[in-house]
Amino acid sequence: MYGAILGDIIGSPYEFDRGNKTKEFELFGKEAEFTDDSVMTIAVAEALLNAGKDAPVDRIRALVTESMQKWGRKYPHAGYGGRFRVWLTQKNPAPYGSYGNGSAMRVSAAGWLYDTLKQTREAARATADVTHNHPEGIKGAESVAAVIFLARTGNSKEQIRKYVTEEFRYNLSRTCDEIRPYYHHVESCQETVPEAITAFLEGNDFEDVIRTAVSLGGDCDTEEATAGLKDNRYLEKAISIFYEASTKENLVQILAVISKRMEQQGQLIAAVEPSQAVFDLFDPAHLKVGDTITAQEDLHFRLRKIQTKDGREWLAAFTSDEEVHKGEATSTLVISMEDHLKEVLDMDNVAGVIINPWG
Repeated sequence: MYGAILGDIIGSPYEFDRGNKTKEFELFGKEAEFTDDSVMTIAVAEALLNAGKDAPVDRIRALVTESMQKWGRKYPHAGYGGRFRVWLTQKNPAPYGSYGNGSAMRVSAAGWLYDTLKQTREAARATADVTHNHPEGIKGAESVAAVIFLARTGNSKEQIRKYVTEEFRYNLSRTCDEIRPYYHHVESCQETVPEAITAFLEGNDFEDVIRTAVSLGGDCDTEEATAGLKDNRYLEKAISIFYEASTKENLVQILAVISKRMEQQGQLIAAVEPSQAVFDLFDPAHLKVGDTITAQEDLHFRLRKIQTKDGREWLAAFTSDEEVHKGEATSTLVISMEDHLKEVLDMDNVAGVIINPWG
């Protein structure tokens, strides 16, 4: 766990491809700080310790949910992803099918607490299930916990490589030198966990592993995933073509891409306004040391409206974080593309959705 937390702190200044892909950097610069990775690592560890070694998986899930919500509310500004931020506020939170690497980054305690590999994997699966119940999200958690268990019980790196390759089908044949030139910021388990394990397999000691992992670039502190935004670039291209020539054919192309992305369970980033209940929960000014926060109701976010010059109001949505940051600051939430478009039908006096309004 110390290793996971130190890795989070050291990597935090270099996430979002902000490093220069070198192993030569200051380990603890002035911008280094803990993030949601550390907070959730502690939350999961607390839950597993409270559950005990022989707890059934339902008990583990319940305690993990309770502990993550408690710690998340204690540190509300640690950098959570949109869907997870909402999950933290819900009275009866449900998993949402994520395959982001959040499930892998918080699981380290499971690798240390159990006496068998089977118990380790079952516990890791339970910690992922409460949010990241997609097969890839579960696989990411299980694989990381398994690597920790195998390493602490005396298995060689080659034995670990063989187990991970056979059990989880991750590609560990590439070297870090082969990965580095093409690697960029991604947040899915399947595109970050194999790279992290490869850095471990190549590293000579703890510090060398950390430096190697940071040198790859990408999501250096393994922030929570929004992998469903992948491939929105096709929509961005269609919009760009429409701006160049606003023809009926080009508009049809936009709608065709939207339809295809909906079939693929694509997502958008929605502009939102937190409800007053969310402000009351998350504003530190409302809290005193020792306070315990319990949500009495499901908290929600209102979709933000923007007004055009003709006075009509629209919902705002973005295809990527890059599009969000092109204009004025706004709170955001990752949402199913289909669900977001359906919201228009249920809202009075809303003309439609403007995609990438700042662009």
